[in-house]
Amino acid sequence: MQELLVTEVIPREKGRTSIRFDNGMEVLLYKGEVRKLGLQEQTVISREKYDEIIYEILGTRAKKRAMFLLEQMDRTEHQLRDKLMQNGYPAVCVDLAIDYVKKYHYIDDLRYATNYISYQQKRKSRQKLKIDLLTKGIDKNVIEQALDEAFDSDEQIKIRQLLEKKHYDPKECDRKEKQKTYQYLMRRGFKGSDILHVMKIWDGYEE
Repeated sequence: MQELLVTEVIPREKGRTSIRFDNGMEVLLYKGEVRKLGLQEQTVISREKYDEIIYEILGTRAKKRAMFLLEQMDRTEHQLRDKLMQNGYPAVCVDLAIDYVKKYHYIDDLRYATNYISYQQKRKSRQKLKIDLLTKGIDKNVIEQALDEAFDSDEQIKIRQLLEKKHYDPKECDRKEKQKTYQYLMRRGFKGSDILHVMKIWDGYEE
């Protein structure tokens, strides 16, 4: 059975200690755990004890941390993975936690994307919604499926709704104000042709 060498023991904040092994793995354990496991620099540990640290101690802790994070707010798989990595969990423990919450459907990127689209589509274009979800780490095929299921508003209808919300009145707007409104709608991902079409109708004539 392969043995591993503890190469470094470094005190960290919040009562934790960083343990580094000669296989390149670095883990964060509480001081009490370090004492109980007898981990000191140049200590050789069995593979069995190493697996206990990774899978039983940290793997279980990562699962609980993932559940806690999801109780705070819904997250994509990418967001949850990043958060766990930021919390200092090794990649193997993060994988265990992700597999666990996916198994019980605590995270579901399709559900997340569908809900996001349903809530945001009144003020964002299809393209802007797609970009937003891509930046959250959701697969493009999942996004397309969610858009097909949840996106049900015409782009020009949304533009008119936003103009109404902004109390847009072309009779009281000069060229600069109209340009500002146009840029506002462009930033929300609407096509220039759709914006101009609606604004021209609003001005009282068709294209």
